[in-house]
Amino acid sequence: MTEPSASQPRRDDPWLMRTYSGHSTAAASNALYRTNLAKGQTGLSIAFDLPTQTGYDPDHGLARGEVGKVGVPVAHLGHVRTLLDGIPPGQMNTSMTINATAAWMLALYVANATEQGVDTMALRGTTQNDIVKEYLSRGTHIFPPEPSRRLIVDMVAWCAEHAPKWNPINVCSYHLQEAGATPVQEIAYSLATAIGVLDAVRDSGQVPAERFTQVFGAISFFVNAGIRFVEEICKLRAFTQLWERIGRERYGVTDTRALRFRYGVQVNSLGLTEAQPENNVQRIVLEMLAVTLSKDARARSVQLPAWNEALGLPRPWDQQWSLRMQQVLAFETDLLEYEDLFTGSRVVEARTAELAEAAWAELADVLSLGGAFEAVDTLKGRLVSSMAERTRRIESGAQQVVGVNVFTETAESPLDTPGNILTVDPSVEREMIDDVAAWRAGRDAAAVAAALDRLRTAAASTANLMEPSIELARAGGTTGEWAAALREVFGEYRAPTGVGAAAGTSPGALAAVAERVRALPDGPPRFLVAKPGLDGHSNGAEQIAVAARDSGMEVVYSGIRLTPEQIVASARDEDPDVVGISILSGSHLELVPAVVRGLRAVGCDAAVVVGGIIPDADRPRLVDAGVARVYTPKDFELAKIMADVVDLTESTRATH
Repeated sequence: MTEPSASQPRRDDPWLMRTYSGHSTAAASNALYRTNLAKGQTGLSIAFDLPTQTGYDPDHGLARGEVGKVGVPVAHLGHVRTLLDGIPPGQMNTSMTINATAAWMLALYVANATEQGVDTMALRGTTQNDIVKEYLSRGTHIFPPEPSRRLIVDMVAWCAEHAPKWNPINVCSYHLQEAGATPVQEIAYSLATAIGVLDAVRDSGQVPAERFTQVFGAISFFVNAGIRFVEEICKLRAFTQLWERIGRERYGVTDTRALRFRYGVQVNSLGLTEAQPENNVQRIVLEMLAVTLSKDARARSVQLPAWNEALGLPRPWDQQWSLRMQQVLAFETDLLEYEDLFTGSRVVEARTAELAEAAWAELADVLSLGGAFEAVDTLKGRLVSSMAERTRRIESGAQQVVGVNVFTETAESPLDTPGNILTVDPSVEREMIDDVAAWRAGRDAAAVAAALDRLRTAAASTANLMEPSIELARAGGTTGEWAAALREVFGEYRAPTGVGAAAGTSPGALAAVAERVRALPDGPPRFLVAKPGLDGHSNGAEQIAVAARDSGMEVVYSGIRLTPEQIVASARDEDPDVVGISILSGSHLELVPAVVRGLRAVGCDAAVVVGGIIPDADRPRLVDAGVARVYTPKDFELAKIMADVVDLTESTRATH
């Protein structure tokens, strides 16, 4: 083998390479992790299913249809043992996309590691643990803002003493962009969240002043990289500058390593298209470049979606393709041999300065409202407005999306083949229900009850909640039991929808729909928009509600996380002409028919339409169940959907 010459530049180490994965069961996910690691992946990124994220066991009513669909179910310590079997916790860098139940998942992770004789001081990884963005965009929150922040603070304080290599919070701007945030909003709102946590840690008295620099340095971020290539590079350079400024000016941090803006990234999923999905490959590559080309603002870890993620759950081969994109860039190109490519660039430095100045002003405005935790309602309304503006730009053609509203002509894709997405066997849910029942039957019930009592007592006081959570994990408690105990003390929280705060306009084709609505002899359509199950991705439902309101319809939208029975009760009381169901978690075949059956059982004959990530193969089954229209992401023309609602209203009323 030829040795490198003395003049050959030293290559930087590549970033951590992850794939966001997990599905069905702990055993199936463990097999997937081992496969991905064998292919060169260098870190784990665990996706949890919605019941786990929202604090329910698989046998809870709200978990119906959701178990194992968008991630792996983890209800107890036995699942963690299986999930990480053969993956040494003292050597692996593990990222967990978990928020409301983050303290519990870390407790399970710690309990599993210590069983294997691994000291917590050796644990390396990240819990996402950003609850503000759950209120604003993703919807897997449980508790109100104040107790939620307390859980984060307790984790930060515990990790500072017991697991200093663990990042206890990953402030997540990623989902803000998915919810419509501009680059300025994305920077400002995530920095405001970090400040809200750091101020609370400082004021809690749990961390001595001499350790605060360590705490600041342990705060990491999880960002989004969209398709506006140059702007995204500048956004991350601005992020880097402002984070250092906050450290120096607000917290007096001087250690240059602690001041580094440490971030991981998943590139944009919002921009992935169902139409001509092969175009997603070049989108992913370009967005990856935005977070890797600038050395001074380079991501510490990168995970890429798969080309078919807008269609459903990717297969292992699809994830391998995305991993290979990273590996080609890191190991075949010369990128890692050079200093920052953009230092001195007039274009990049000018745009970076513009973004930094605007984001600093927006941050100051959020802080003037009390901070991110205190201003959730206001920030949610701003994001819904930003998303509405993005949607209008696409619908009008002002924002071009190849294959969607421009260059729509296409040859048949050889990638569009049967089985091009992974589906979860419906039997998984029954298997998990039986598993949890067996786990409960085989544990020491008295020890679990005592641990739950200590958790409730700690929650009602000011004690740190990590130790009683770890004790409960070791005793055999479940995710649902941990969350239920804290619900008793903290209560639950329904986040704002932001629909009322979104600016109302009726441009173009939507104005024509409004004319039709005004002409209806029996008044405007009553349109009930509903989200069944645990899917909290509410952007689509919110935009439908805003468009319906702007069309002059009477809109009923109560937000996320409703049971079919609650939706039916609302329809019984509101007497809608049309019921619109939004669902993206893959549980449509279970939950939508349940809603339709319930509506008909109470005498509601409203037309039912469904929107979400719905494979073509599932359409006939939904139609057979009584669904009048099925919309997927390629149906981006809101005016056309609103016109369909008017048509269905006229048809429904004509039969009365």
